[in-house]
Amino acid sequence: MSQNAAKITPKHVAFDYRKYRPFAFAPKLTDRTWPSKTITKAPIWASVDLRDGNQALIDPMTIEQKMRFFKTLVEVGFKEIEIGFPSAAQVEFDFTRKLIEENHVPEDVTLQVLVQAREHLIARTFESLKGAKRAVVHVYNSTSRVQRDKVYGKSLDDIKDIAVTGATLLKTYAAKYPETEWVFQYSPESFSQTETDYAIEVCNAVCDVWQPQHGQEVIINLPATVEASMPNVFADQVEYFCRNIANREHIIVSLHTHNDRGCAIAAAELGVLAGADRIEGTLLGNGERTGNMDIMVMAMNLFSQGIDPELDFSNMSEIVQVVSECNNLPLHPRHPYVGELVFTAFSGSHQDAIKKSLDYNEKHRDETDNVWDVAYLPIDPAHIGRSYQDVVRINSQSGKGGVAYILQRNYGFNLPRWMQIDFSRVVQNRAEAAARELQNDEILDAFESTYLQQDRFELLDYTVNNKGGEVYFEGQVQVDEETISIAGTGNGPLSSFIDGLSAHTGKALHIINYAEHAINPQHRTIDGIDDDSSKDNKTNANAAAYIQLNVDGEVYSGIGTCSSTVSAMLKGALSALAQATQKDAEAA
Repeated sequence: MSQNAAKITPKHVAFDYRKYRPFAFAPKLTDRTWPSKTITKAPIWASVDLRDGNQALIDPMTIEQKMRFFKTLVEVGFKEIEIGFPSAAQVEFDFTRKLIEENHVPEDVTLQVLVQAREHLIARTFESLKGAKRAVVHVYNSTSRVQRDKVYGKSLDDIKDIAVTGATLLKTYAAKYPETEWVFQYSPESFSQTETDYAIEVCNAVCDVWQPQHGQEVIINLPATVEASMPNVFADQVEYFCRNIANREHIIVSLHTHNDRGCAIAAAELGVLAGADRIEGTLLGNGERTGNMDIMVMAMNLFSQGIDPELDFSNMSEIVQVVSECNNLPLHPRHPYVGELVFTAFSGSHQDAIKKSLDYNEKHRDETDNVWDVAYLPIDPAHIGRSYQDVVRINSQSGKGGVAYILQRNYGFNLPRWMQIDFSRVVQNRAEAAARELQNDEILDAFESTYLQQDRFELLDYTVNNKGGEVYFEGQVQVDEETISIAGTGNGPLSSFIDGLSAHTGKALHIINYAEHAINPQHRTIDGIDDDSSKDNKTNANAAAYIQLNVDGEVYSGIGTCSSTVSAMLKGALSALAQATQKDAEAA
């Protein structure tokens, strides 16, 4: 090996997993109970959008934006809202005063503010809340090993003393404002990276000051400030904490999970199973680094399981608009529940399954007890203000089910399966040619131009008579600019018409499939739907007929619409014949 070759750096030396160690703070919990539990009710929700979410923005919200956001949170149904860090900036202090002095806080809503365990900051915080009916003062200090050793250089006792001092100061300053009902909240910041026994020791020391067992309302908040373990490990931490914290029945255990591993929602859900009572998070998950726990998603997860989330997201589009505009952050199109594409199916098999599920539910409405059960759709999009038009969108990957769904839902055409197959080829060719998604009006245009706007054949006058068990057809059809007479016999109007067409054209014509249906009144003014009296205008056709015709051994499909069912089926036969003659012309 040459000297130069020996110095070649291994390809992946910079991506070295050996630099990391397995999570070191999991408690020993061999008899965990949370895996066998089920969430049956919503936790207490606390929005931290206006503090934790706000501090994570490039440009923090103005007072006007915070007010708009606050009103949205109230409308959604939040009863506890962390509004800021009033000791950290004047705008935060001013916003707190504005809410209180201008009476923007409903009677059943509690304000929450955050403060470090430092006296001058605590004093300023209580000053900001003067006159509030009820408020949560949330004090914290970091307890994790990495913070103790590398940031503060303090011992276990030193860190515990900071927490106890902060708790004592809260109790002292609260006594100066007896007109307010005070709730004390403590967070051992970076709980998830703190030895669980030590976190319990610190929280017990704080509660020894506050005495929750004697009536002082206390929240102990357990933050996964940095998500550093699998969510099941966090659940073990929470269950171990709940088992071993003193006076558990007198405190509210709250969780504040972050999303560094992408599991903030899972960690919060498992944490509730493990015994937590309360969840802090933000709408759409905004927050430091990869964000906070998304309360909207967790609440909708409960909703999808038939559990009242006690938050109202029925006006989802407006809520998302407020959050996006106030945060100046875009929404990913596949964000759970609210993204533009989350209820959208491009895949043909998905579209077909959605259509069949919805059709089944409509036909068996009395048997389903109105319970939502549709393939690929975890909830009814209508519950959050989304229309069914969002569900199926068409590109070159789409199949017959999606195309049929759009024609049925939007335009009233309930295509039989064989017709779906025929038209899906037309749509796929158009989508491939366009190299993009097709809009609904483009799909309708393809449908009309293929089947309903064939200029070569036009049904004029006709009569149908039943004589001696046979049906006789006599009528006129315009072919190009020539009017021809058609006469035939059969066992019905359509078969006698086909017999006459076969005799005139010299082609072997046989009916393979036939279907018809009434057109819903709301769809009777679509272009291409016509009656006998006014072909060129939007009119009120009552019926659609679908014909599959064998023409000299080749299969073609056609559609006719008219106020008369008989006329609709005859026009459908002409539509199919037009497909055949067009192919002959192209071949010539």
